[in-house]
Amino acid sequence: MEQTSVSAAAKEVGAAEKKGGKYLTFELGQEEYGLELLRVREIIALMDITSVPLTPPYVRGVMNLRGKVIPVVDLRCKFGMERTEDHDRKCIIVVDVLKGDQAIQMSILVDAVSEVLHIDEADIEVVASINAGLEADFIQGMAKAKGGVKILLNIDAVLSSVATVDMQSIVNQANDVES
Repeated sequence: MEQTSVSAAAKEVGAAEKKGGKYLTFELGQEEYGLELLRVREIIALMDITSVPLTPPYVRGVMNLRGKVIPVVDLRCKFGMERTEDHDRKCIIVVDVLKGDQAIQMSILVDAVSEVLHIDEADIEVVASINAGLEADFIQGMAKAKGGVKILLNIDAVLSSVATVDMQSIVNQANDVES
């Protein structure tokens, strides 16, 4: 009986993750990814990033955005891709990440922003139904759009390891470096 309720709960989670709506799409290497537009605060051109010692390699550093210190995660490094040289199409996407019941502003560095797409729920395959043997809780689904497949990210899961790091200590380290 308990097995059935766990299975039912898993199906509900899968159904909850399969949601249509507007997604900001961006490039990393040859792949296109998307994240819910409602989670995006702003998109900015690549700017000065202050590296912070003793942070994970995928934390590129922090930036000062209108007086607020925000961590910058290099999504290529986070996903195990090779780091590339900075170029004029690279940009930073500032997002709201949920940590418990609190929203934290963080940012991701991507190769290029593509466009905003409306993706119908029927065009989203939930990862569990793909069953490719992946441990990919950071993937919200695979969307069929514009003749290709977009990997829809669960930005909370992608940045959860960064959010669990004491962000205040990173901000304090950055403030010490700038002083």
